[in-house]
Amino acid sequence: MNAKEAAELRRRLQSGRHNITYILGCYVNENREIISTFRQSVGMMTENDEEKYLALLRKVLSGKMGRNLKDVVFTTRQVADSPEHRLLSALRDSRLQDEDAVQEFYRKVMDSLALEGNYLILLACNIYDVTRKGRDGEFDRDGSEEAFPHILCSICPVKQTKPTLSYVPQEQAFHLTPGDAVVAMPELGFLFPAFDDRSTNLYGALYYTRSIAENHQEFVDAVFHTDIAMPAAEQKEVFQSMLSGALGEDCRYEVVQTVHDKFSTLAAESRENHLDEPLAVDKATVRNLLEDCGVSEQHVAAFSVQYDENFGYDAQLSPDNLVDTKQFRLETPNVTIHVDPDRSDLVQTRVIDGAQYILIRVEEGVEVNGVNIHLEGEAATV
Repeated sequence: MNAKEAAELRRRLQSGRHNITYILGCYVNENREIISTFRQSVGMMTENDEEKYLALLRKVLSGKMGRNLKDVVFTTRQVADSPEHRLLSALRDSRLQDEDAVQEFYRKVMDSLALEGNYLILLACNIYDVTRKGRDGEFDRDGSEEAFPHILCSICPVKQTKPTLSYVPQEQAFHLTPGDAVVAMPELGFLFPAFDDRSTNLYGALYYTRSIAENHQEFVDAVFHTDIAMPAAEQKEVFQSMLSGALGEDCRYEVVQTVHDKFSTLAAESRENHLDEPLAVDKATVRNLLEDCGVSEQHVAAFSVQYDENFGYDAQLSPDNLVDTKQFRLETPNVTIHVDPDRSDLVQTRVIDGAQYILIRVEEGVEVNGVNIHLEGEAATV
């Protein structure tokens, strides 16, 4: 799926635009025991309650593709006959009316997922009448090409607020009231099946995680029983380790700077052009960059081997996941330097009288602890 397809489904999760009849929930404690379950009619909800539930469901269709949102791909064997695909299909095909399937799903989540504290499992089935697109690219509101029934799952931490002093109108006084159990935004969730090319794809799902550092792999293994891309934060750590480990003495400032600038440019182009599919880099892209920077053939080959081992031979990765495009930072044991990512050219490395230095070209005034200073040799102004 791409960002535009996720956004199209997300926009349907508004009051008066969705076709959700019931929202199902399972409240679980930290000991993996069911506190309560419910099946609540959306038609009987207040407008505020409906919006709160829809916001929790919308969230699992939000975020950046490749970071918070990841494609799940099922094999042909799984789709033909596997317990995990059978269960997801039973939930969807029955429109969540198959109570045995619902209870089996709850149990599968509870047995696999380790979250701190209590949490709420929310399930909903929506049916989207996929609107046609005309030659001008506009949607035809009066017709549809197909119905897209799908299930949405949000798994939300439930946090206990602290007791507070609250005003009691009947007594015209303030009293200590106990804390409440408050549902937070989802930690993880998914859409099944995938919505690819604005059509049903039973060979896929869309998986959401709030944290870019945590995939909740135990949940993925239990519910999907297939591999997904490693967390974005881990991709960055692995890539950085590969550069320093494989390149050896060729891992110079200019090499890392070039890689950072190239990836930042690609990420910026994706954002500026509002691309449905974000730009990605592959092994060949990185190899070419390293070769252009003068990295030896031996070290480039070592990097290629590590790339295959860590990411896969044909892996394409988001530049946003490999470098921090919002900052450029240099660190020594005693000094940390933050540089505008667009001005990394102001930094150079030099060896002077046998000592290594990091040099920063100064173009404007310099402040130390908020005080404007004159640098040694700087012309004084009157």
